[in-house]
Amino acid sequence: MDTLLPLTVVVPLLGAAGVSALNPLFGSRRRLLDAVAILTAATVAAMLVTVMVGTADGQRVYWFAGFTPARGVALGIDFAVDELNAGLAALAALLVTAAMVFSWRYFERVSTYYHALMLVFLAGMVGFCLTGDVFDLFVWFELMGVAAYALTAYRIGERGPIQGALNFAITNSVGAYLSLSGIALIYGRTGALNMAQIGRAIAGHRPDGLVVVAFVLILVGLLTKASIVPFHFWLADAHAVAPTPVCVLFSGVMVELGLYGVARVYWSMFGAGLGHRATITAALSALGVLTATVGALFCFRQRHLKRLLAFSTINHAGLFLIGIALLTPLGLTGAAVYVLGHGLVKAALFLCVGIVLHRIGSVNETSLHGQGQQLRITGVVFTLAALGLADLPPFALYLGAGWVGHSGDTRGMPWITAVIMTTSILVGAAVLRVAGGVFYGIGDPPSEDPRMGEEASEETSETDEAKSRVPLSMIVPPAVLVALAVAVGLVPHLGPVVQAGAVRLQDQGAYNATVLTGAHIVHPRAVMAVADTGITLTDVVTGALTAAGSLVLALLSLYWRRLPLLCRGYEPGTGLVGPIRRFQSGVVNDYVTWMVIGLACLGGALALVIR
Repeated sequence: MDTLLPLTVVVPLLGAAGVSALNPLFGSRRRLLDAVAILTAATVAAMLVTVMVGTADGQRVYWFAGFTPARGVALGIDFAVDELNAGLAALAALLVTAAMVFSWRYFERVSTYYHALMLVFLAGMVGFCLTGDVFDLFVWFELMGVAAYALTAYRIGERGPIQGALNFAITNSVGAYLSLSGIALIYGRTGALNMAQIGRAIAGHRPDGLVVVAFVLILVGLLTKASIVPFHFWLADAHAVAPTPVCVLFSGVMVELGLYGVARVYWSMFGAGLGHRATITAALSALGVLTATVGALFCFRQRHLKRLLAFSTINHAGLFLIGIALLTPLGLTGAAVYVLGHGLVKAALFLCVGIVLHRIGSVNETSLHGQGQQLRITGVVFTLAALGLADLPPFALYLGAGWVGHSGDTRGMPWITAVIMTTSILVGAAVLRVAGGVFYGIGDPPSEDPRMGEEASEETSETDEAKSRVPLSMIVPPAVLVALAVAVGLVPHLGPVVQAGAVRLQDQGAYNATVLTGAHIVHPRAVMAVADTGITLTDVVTGALTAAGSLVLALLSLYWRRLPLLCRGYEPGTGLVGPIRRFQSGVVNDYVTWMVIGLACLGGALALVIR
């Protein structure tokens, strides 16, 4: 199995090079190049699933060129693989495969640059997940970013994609440089870049200001990639202009990779040395609550379908961060399952929006009202995915939300369940409102701010031909992803299996021993509270109530003008137009200013306590 680890990044890179090299020979036979790209992504997904299954009895470490550590000093570069990071990498490969299949007939005139960039993007995501070297984490971060910037600006002849890509590139580059500065500081202190060696060096001394500053700088770069408020601004702008299959990767897995980076850096490098767990929990939880609230409110008011789904991703990123911030195996288990379910249903939602754009040529909710009634299968898939996003059992999201809530209860934070339910109702209502209005013609068209309408009208169709039908290659991927989201929620013993990976990720001593000495550490499943990760009636009822609340709120927003008590002309969310316009201004200078403010607040809060 160890030989598969380097191949998971080598194969997509070779595939990207091969597709580019074959273009002069087979440029007129685009379907052949499509098939090569899809086969490459599917092969990587299969390899990663095999790797994930092979880590069930413990972590695996692969040292490139055989440069293994000597006397606890690591000079080589390693892949340190466990169930969680291999599973996240497999999700990335699966979504790339789905996006490439969807693109089979979606882009009628597409250059092979698209295929090559998607495969490079995949390689960057996989390398980011598996690496055990913090500098390589930055390298894969940048490779992933460069491909993402180019894909965002793929329609280079239009103004919107260029502006969105620039905002994306500048904000994420600022975050990357902050992370690189933190890496340089920690390298100067420890003389190491291997995460396990850094963690062992930091744990042996009392934390000081330099370690805290390095931690905060690295953290802010990862929080930027994860779209945590106030580092989130790039996400909505990039989603609004990027090709729909690319949005699948941005929302379905790239944001989640930033949060995985937060968990990996904390538990592998800083967890044992920093201490002050309550302070770190409070700081990250505050950011999570802020992010979840901002994302939910802005999502509910949006009429641009891609931006609406982007803000729902911001909301869920906040909820995932709360699960990670609890610093418990159960909280991390809930976050991991939540991420998996969200990635599947959010990818399906974006692909359905891509079908709407293909057939009708618009992403404006107001003008689309009732226009999607002929898209019956797409409407059913979109509605099911929307219900899944609202935590309806048996979609996997309700399990993740329930386990995060249970972990919050054990940490004396019962309000976490209320935050999850409230924000999920708002997000679920927004997406179900779209389903009811666009695909079923229910209620009245929502009112729209002129600027939002202008933004939505700038979105142009991404297809040129065959608009009279929906090819199977476009409808099958979202349908399969929705089915997978249900299947994951029905997997027996899912909780204990994922919690085993969470326990391994959080055991810094075992990680150090595995990487630096080659020890094989077995975590008996008996040490885990298996009952905590079982499916309870409370979880089912909470998920059902959240979905029901979303449905009721969606119906109220669709029929709001017909309710007699609203004759004054008030409509929910109207007061959010001004704050959205000021906060999400589209001016990159504003975005960088907010990032600096967020860095100062987070760093100041931690520096005051961790001494």
